[in-house]
Amino acid sequence: MKKLLVTGSSGLIGSEVVRYFSKLGWKIIGLDNNMRADFFGPRGDTRWVQEQLSLECQSFEHLELDIRNRAGVLTMMQEIKPDYICHTAAQPSHDLAASRPFDDFDVNAVGTLNLLEAARRHCPESPFVHMSTNKVYGDGPNHLNLKEGATRWDFADAKYHDGINETFSIDQCKHSLFGASKVAGDIMVQEYGKYFDMPTCALRGGCLTGPNHSGVELHGFLSYLIKVNLEEREYTVFGYQGKQVRDNIHSYDVARFVHAFFDNPRSGEVYNIGGGRENSTSILEAFKRIEGISGNKMRYTYSEENRIGDHICYISNLDKMKAHYPQWQISKSLQDVFEEITESWEKRLVL
Repeated sequence: MKKLLVTGSSGLIGSEVVRYFSKLGWKIIGLDNNMRADFFGPRGDTRWVQEQLSLECQSFEHLELDIRNRAGVLTMMQEIKPDYICHTAAQPSHDLAASRPFDDFDVNAVGTLNLLEAARRHCPESPFVHMSTNKVYGDGPNHLNLKEGATRWDFADAKYHDGINETFSIDQCKHSLFGASKVAGDIMVQEYGKYFDMPTCALRGGCLTGPNHSGVELHGFLSYLIKVNLEEREYTVFGYQGKQVRDNIHSYDVARFVHAFFDNPRSGEVYNIGGGRENSTSILEAFKRIEGISGNKMRYTYSEENRIGDHICYISNLDKMKAHYPQWQISKSLQDVFEEITESWEKRLVL
């Protein structure tokens, strides 16, 4: 039986990966210490996901381990020696990183190093997938020529019509402390692949979303936006007239790509992973879409002050992924994403 280690197994991507590979009959060891509840309070608690996984996935084993615990990570890796590793654990918020910089860096950078070195010592042939972020590009995309439409910002240069690709510079720009800590982990994943010839890749995610997301204001924009609409509360738009654009990818399609990489691993690769232009939306456009599904008018207030490191327009260019893994493609449309998240929140909120 194939053995897979998933860090952050109660999070959005981690839990999707657990479910996906459990259905294939793999043995899954999930690492999670519910740090999201510490970061975001009760609304960010993911114990409910852990309980679901334990009930639904017979081959799933939960381990309560903090990836900052170097000795614990080294011992765990020596004992388990997984055939595959999917590292999704992270501190994911710009705003929180500024108030808790040590925690942010220790989780995102040091925790990633702990896992990489443990893998190098005990299972160096095991493919290692790391969930990075498009925030490694900092605010660089904001300095491109942009054009303002009625409901969204967009790239003015045809060169970027299909989005930002992996050659875009990550240097000489403002990242936020979160972006900087993720850069450190991203580069380390590449370096272990290239220096030690280990099968590693960093996936620079756009907006990763899906029905199992515990979205909060500081992280998980689409899930949180839909939840606020269903509860008929007020949403706060931070800057750019609500026309800032993100491409959204369903967690299931992320898990499918992880599988593709496991089947045909490469060393020290980076891939931008997102929904592409077809799955892109501005906040204003997202308001209209959820109103059409729920029937609730979106209530919101506007703050002129945008978040540090926030992208005005970001779309993931998927050409490299599709060239290296032509069997993979987006299977969940933006409408699918909205409807599944809505259904999930309706069940959880008992509306």
